[in-house]
Amino acid sequence: MNVNMNMEERTPRRREFDRPRGKLRKGMYILPSLFTTANIAAGFYAILQTVHGSSGEAWHMDFAAIAIGFAVLFDGLDGRVARMTHTASDFGRELDSLADVITFGVAPALLAWMWGFHLLPAAVAPELRLKIAQLGSIACFAFLMAGASRLARFNIAKNPQPSNPGHPGKKYFVGMPIPAGAGVIAAIVHYSAGVPVTSWVTAMSWLMMVVVVGYLMVSTWRFYSFKDIDFRSRHPFRLIVLMAVLIASIWYFSRPALFAIAILYMASGVLWRLQWIFHRKTPPAPPAYREASQTP
Repeated sequence: MNVNMNMEERTPRRREFDRPRGKLRKGMYILPSLFTTANIAAGFYAILQTVHGSSGEAWHMDFAAIAIGFAVLFDGLDGRVARMTHTASDFGRELDSLADVITFGVAPALLAWMWGFHLLPAAVAPELRLKIAQLGSIACFAFLMAGASRLARFNIAKNPQPSNPGHPGKKYFVGMPIPAGAGVIAAIVHYSAGVPVTSWVTAMSWLMMVVVVGYLMVSTWRFYSFKDIDFRSRHPFRLIVLMAVLIASIWYFSRPALFAIAILYMASGVLWRLQWIFHRKTPPAPPAYREASQTP
């Protein structure tokens, strides 16, 4: 009798003790969504600053590029937080994809067009300015579609395989991720302090850059994902020192540091692809043909 009473007394206490834990567990699911919301806010702010940049004030373009850079940080944090807290959900994945289309698709495409094509000076021939603006709008739209296609492919791919050697899964992305593509656009604009392109030659070079970045996003080339980095490892000293140097470089020399990081990451996929092309093994030659009468 006493045993039963003791069990009955303990059971409600355990249930009451578990209720706060359950609420805390449910509340943890909002953490990744908060970073995703910050991602959307940064993208919307970048669009607003790009529109204001049509007045000719370069700092608006620079602020738009900086906002996209912060969005790249928020995008990386929401996924890592979801994995560390085991709070990944279908809702979070869908929200993240929609946020990426806005922040890393629409915002950098508009910034690339406004900074590189629309604000060409009046010294350029009017007909040439019009043609460059038209070609630039096509290139920027192609960038946007490439980014959206990259996200759609990533969402439905279960086991993507890079076309050049690499371990599929956590270590490599198949194609350059859309945040990296937007980061290249933003880093170049930030490196110029937001001052728009002034030469038609530079504008055509910028057009080629936008097209190349779009192509790399829809390619099947491998790009390092950084997902295998474990901050909970027993000896993270080297990683901490590297992160400290990287943060200090960005803090004091943000323009050249971010420009170098973006270009090097983009070039890494190209170099891996070229390495595979030049070092791939040639298939063995087929055996020589013999007629039936020549066989032993």
